[in-house]
Amino acid sequence: MHSQFPNCSMQKFGNIFQREVMGNAQSGGIPREILDDLKLTTRFSESELTQWYENFQKQCPTGRISLQQFEEIYAKFFPESDAKAYAQHVFRSFDTNDDGTLDFKEYVVALHMTSSGKSTLKLEWVFSLFDVDKNGYVTKPEVTELSQAIFNLIPKAKQANLSSDESTPEKRAEKLWAIFNKKDNERVAEGEFIEAVQSNEVALRLIQYDHK
Repeated sequence: MHSQFPNCSMQKFGNIFQREVMGNAQSGGIPREILDDLKLTTRFSESELTQWYENFQKQCPTGRISLQQFEEIYAKFFPESDAKAYAQHVFRSFDTNDDGTLDFKEYVVALHMTSSGKSTLKLEWVFSLFDVDKNGYVTKPEVTELSQAIFNLIPKAKQANLSSDESTPEKRAEKLWAIFNKKDNERVAEGEFIEAVQSNEVALRLIQYDHK
């Protein structure tokens, strides 16, 4: 089993998000209940959380981020690509209460999961990304849908240099699905997904796009 998960692009996105929305405020009025909860469940310090919260409230007076705002931030992260579809999937995976917005707590917890040094934690998030209908399983159509969104993140110039068996979203989906050793009409549970991906370098590459 690999001890390191490849550099996750979400960590870089988190840096942009913090700059665009959370900023560098010097103090915060984060409710103690939320602060204590996030200190227990994430790797972030009280100072970081209070700073981010104050500016979050300034930039998002409603206390929530809309899908459109999220897409705009993501577009800055992938300026040479079509990131809209992928941003929508990431937003959906972050929106744990399915209300169509992200509050401060949802974002911070998601950032912790996607930037954590623990590979299993990251892969749990990746599974939620591929589990489009949130039913606890991943199907081949869902793998195909995410493969298309990830492929769109790759700049056109780099797409031309891809190997022949990964040169289209469909080929990449077929290659990834084959790793799970499932029939086209079968489905993959979370444990199966994590076990298959964390021990396979090809799978680890196909489930993400690192623009560096």
